[in-house]
Amino acid sequence: MAIPARTARPGTYFVTSLVTNRRRIFQVARNAELFLDTLDHYRENYFLHAYVVMPDHIHLLLTPTQITLERTMQLIKGGFSHRFHSSQPVWQRGFTDHRIRNEEEYAMRLQYIAQNPVRARLCPTAEEYLYSSVKPTIRLDEYLSG
Repeated sequence: MAIPARTARPGTYFVTSLVTNRRRIFQVARNAELFLDTLDHYRENYFLHAYVVMPDHIHLLLTPTQITLERTMQLIKGGFSHRFHSSQPVWQRGFTDHRIRNEEEYAMRLQYIAQNPVRARLCPTAEEYLYSSVKPTIRLDEYLSG
């Protein structure tokens, strides 16, 4: 079954992508740090507002600038896969996205990203999780509504 094409509408998106077979590759610190380095490497193509790297998936809040959301995710996922040097596929095909329509949705997604490691019982508080924008190790961009 073909993945339906996305429209190239500008905007801010909440994006989720899963690791193939839900393998927990990001529970290894070196792999999580490599993903964050990859995410930072392609920053000329998007504004990054928030992120969380969970053991088997990622959530991003970003605004593509010069390219489509689809191309943005190709760069991020493909760039990581290339650097990761795995003999197996790294990512499940495609990704899910939700276009942010207003500041309330943005705030709700920020909260979701922050609390995801807590809900998964990876840490007692969001501030203690190492691979989240709650305590960012890479620069974040301000959200410009509209």
